[in-house]
Amino acid sequence: MTRVSRAEYCVIACAEAWRGDGEVLASPMGLIPSVGARLARLTFAPDLLLTDGEALLVRPDGTTEGWLPYRQHLALVTGGRRHVMMGASQIDRFGNQNISCIGDWERPRRQLLGVRGAPVNTLNHPTSYWIPRHSRRVFVERVDLVCGVGYDHAAGARHHRIPRVVSDLGVFDFATPDRSMRLASLHPGVTVEQVREATGFELSVPDEVPPTREPTAEELRLIREVVDPAAARTREVAA
Repeated sequence: MTRVSRAEYCVIACAEAWRGDGEVLASPMGLIPSVGARLARLTFAPDLLLTDGEALLVRPDGTTEGWLPYRQHLALVTGGRRHVMMGASQIDRFGNQNISCIGDWERPRRQLLGVRGAPVNTLNHPTSYWIPRHSRRVFVERVDLVCGVGYDHAAGARHHRIPRVVSDLGVFDFATPDRSMRLASLHPGVTVEQVREATGFELSVPDEVPPTREPTAEELRLIREVVDPAAARTREVAA
């Protein structure tokens, strides 16, 4: 197998978020999550539903597969049958996400996207996150405003689940007794010390941290020749 780039490990890590989901609507936000969702559909998740972001269900090659009226989309969203992978301007140890503002809400230092659909997403169906640049500015002790709801604010939410957080350094989950963030795998070339240094809170780290799994030869072919032949993935993660 030829050398696997960091971006390709990130694609694999994002794709794995949908493993075992069955027939759910995948809503990847961002280039590498989109490549990952299409790869998952082509390989181990054939029942995954992909959308053009408007009103159509599409195949991995972009051709139309069906119609998704808005009322049906809402039914999927509120019934736990959608799995979105969102971004985060800030995320904390319990998976609370901020995409609205930096600083105090009444007088923010920086205005961002706004809360948008993050509360509905996180309380009503699984939500994973993609962070292309892992840093203390993003992985913070406490988010300035809760948009996406973390485990410490989700009591009673039947469909709340954060399967994974993927960054350019590794993969993270919440498989700890208090549902705080845990380092689940490291991308090749990354050390535990690098992750700790780039994280603004105390991260749960097991004694042995496995590497992020490698793509198979067929997955690598699909990434490079079918899903992303223009190598657009390198615009998000260059290593």
